[in-house]
Amino acid sequence: MHAITIPEPGGPEALVWDEVPDPVPGEGEVLVEVAAGAVNRADILQRQGLYDPPPGASPYPGLECSGRIAALGPGVSGWSVGDEVCALLSGGGYAEKVAVPVGQLLPVPEGVDLVRAAALPEVTCTVWSNVFMVAHLRPGETLLVHGGSSGIGTMAIQLGKAVGARVAVTAGTKEKLDRCAELGADILINYREQDFVAELKAATGGAGADVILDNMGASYLDRNVRALAVNGRLAIIGMQGGVKGELNIGALLGKRAAISATSLRARPRDEKTAIVAAVREHVWPLIDAGRVRPVVDREIRLPDAATAHRVVEESGHVGKVLLVAP
Repeated sequence: MHAITIPEPGGPEALVWDEVPDPVPGEGEVLVEVAAGAVNRADILQRQGLYDPPPGASPYPGLECSGRIAALGPGVSGWSVGDEVCALLSGGGYAEKVAVPVGQLLPVPEGVDLVRAAALPEVTCTVWSNVFMVAHLRPGETLLVHGGSSGIGTMAIQLGKAVGARVAVTAGTKEKLDRCAELGADILINYREQDFVAELKAATGGAGADVILDNMGASYLDRNVRALAVNGRLAIIGMQGGVKGELNIGALLGKRAAISATSLRARPRDEKTAIVAAVREHVWPLIDAGRVRPVVDREIRLPDAATAHRVVEESGHVGKVLLVAP
């Protein structure tokens, strides 16, 4: 088969389409013939040599894919060769075939075509695990989503609205905020021109956000704490703004607030299985009913992954950038 390899870390040109050995599904795994994958920030970090795959994972980038089951490994039941699926991966999505633990498979939802299903696994698992399983967003609460026009942001908006929350977003352009509004966002904040703490307080009568989903990390830490409501929960899922920040413990205590920080890729297989099962139970019915949908900015051929990485690094897209198998 062919896959995108990274012979040496570097810029987008470091991604090389090359012939590699076929993966072999092990115990409790299936072999998926990939129809499409999607670009995530973690892929860019891996290309730059800053984020190695977990031990035992495929060396090729790609944290999600869609496709058809080509073979069943030992001990697999409940799935058949030919089933259309999408999958959460620890790596290997930038390839023509990938071996997937059976607990990380999801059926392609009703009304979603096979290629666009590749936009779902990483964002649904990230949002559901952090906003709902960890931060416990409830109906009537306010959710602040940083990077509202990103793949994760566009999913967080939809899921927040689906459970009856009020959703605030930050984004850097009017065009991106307009797209967030189309998905249901109630409070639109241009972080380049507005102070998100002040804007959020004004829009909530001084209360702030009950849950904040943050992809920035250090640079937003102090302002996120100030933006939290009493008993608020800050869920950190990224470090685009750095890794070290100063935390005002007094402010955190005064709000009786909580901070969590999680990653998805390095979690043990049983934890990923539990998250995928929760997503299938709670999110898939919303997609089947048409209340939640994948947001795809564009589709690019998998051998041209370098072009897709440039698009994502330029941050002009809304939703996901897909890589379609040749």
